[in-house]
Amino acid sequence: MRIPTWLPLLLVAAACPARAGDWPQLLGPARGGRAAADERLPDALAAAGPRRAWQRTAGPGYGGIVVAGGRAFLFHRSANAERLEALDAATGEPLWSLDQATTFAPQGGGNTGPLCTPAVAGERVVTFGAQGVLTCADAATGKRLWQVDTHRTFAAQEGYFGAGSTPLVIGDRVVANVGGTRREAGIVAFALADGAVAWSKTAEPASYAAPVAATVAGKPHVVIVTRYKCLLLDPVDGAIRWEFPFGQRGPTVNAAVPVILPGNLLLVTASYGIGSVGARFDGDGVARIWDGIDGLASQYCTPVAVGGHVYAFDGREDGPPGALVCLDPATGQRAWSVPDVGYGHVIAAGDKVLAVTNGGELILLAADPAAPRVLGRSRALDAAVRAPPALAGGRVYLRNDTQVVALDLTP
Repeated sequence: MRIPTWLPLLLVAAACPARAGDWPQLLGPARGGRAAADERLPDALAAAGPRRAWQRTAGPGYGGIVVAGGRAFLFHRSANAERLEALDAATGEPLWSLDQATTFAPQGGGNTGPLCTPAVAGERVVTFGAQGVLTCADAATGKRLWQVDTHRTFAAQEGYFGAGSTPLVIGDRVVANVGGTRREAGIVAFALADGAVAWSKTAEPASYAAPVAATVAGKPHVVIVTRYKCLLLDPVDGAIRWEFPFGQRGPTVNAAVPVILPGNLLLVTASYGIGSVGARFDGDGVARIWDGIDGLASQYCTPVAVGGHVYAFDGREDGPPGALVCLDPATGQRAWSVPDVGYGHVIAAGDKVLAVTNGGELILLAADPAAPRVLGRSRALDAAVRAPPALAGGRVYLRNDTQVVALDLTP
């Protein structure tokens, strides 16, 4: 790493164009786990839980629901196909579906469904299947607009659990961590219009961590964690501005999305003894300011930033019960920790955080670094929940391998 000449870093307003209240991609409008500015979480959560606005059946898959333009999009397994399904966000009624044949079976653990969350950009919706099939469809009709078999085209390995890095739509590009071994195709950008390859860079194997957008010196960039590195790239031509090692060989996973914070601050985290890195960066270089496993070492939960601190599950799903933690990202020091909670995902709206555990429990917290303040807990789903939640239109959308529910959070 080089000590950089500091340039202003502005948080990207959104990775995909979105209407107010939409949750158009993984982890919300800006892929940071925060809902749109007009969304609110309740002041309390009763033990009985929020009212179910609707529910419907679903097949296996770890990709979360996304909501845009009055539609909720579900990407799941149905028999021998990966199915993208558009639902009426208000009622859950099906609008259309698009199937892609698949023979995917994980090498061990996991399930047969797709891992990636859809991404909506205007009237287009992009999916990335477990066998590396990248598809763009018309969001209104479900018509397939283009498709690329990235594993076959770029000689990529399927991976232990299948392809799991949700692509990023940024401008007129779709940036994917393909992990191809042909033509230096670790990271590949496709034209949103027709799927043509815009550029390919590095020989980096794929991770399960999705890329995120940031604006550096007034220009859009992509921060991406691959199997062994963290990089900053220009989405227009793929130019690599900087990179540093992150991850390690062996039975490890990089799966949490990089977190971009005000003050030119970057946070990346993983479990398996890797831990977290806090760094400051610009377009010329990156400088590590702290690292370690004591503050945070998260398997796949992406921390959410609220008011200068981040909130996350620490630990891993397949280990001892994890802790909910509040961390100062500038120092790596914990403000507080609630042990033995489990593991799951966190999202935020306003000054509150909503944690969703793998066991299907909702935990509402005040985003207060002084002390953990739980505002309510309730059971939302009984079977295992591994897909990240969505918050849009006053509802939280959850799914597991058998059903999708929309829970009304309005008073």
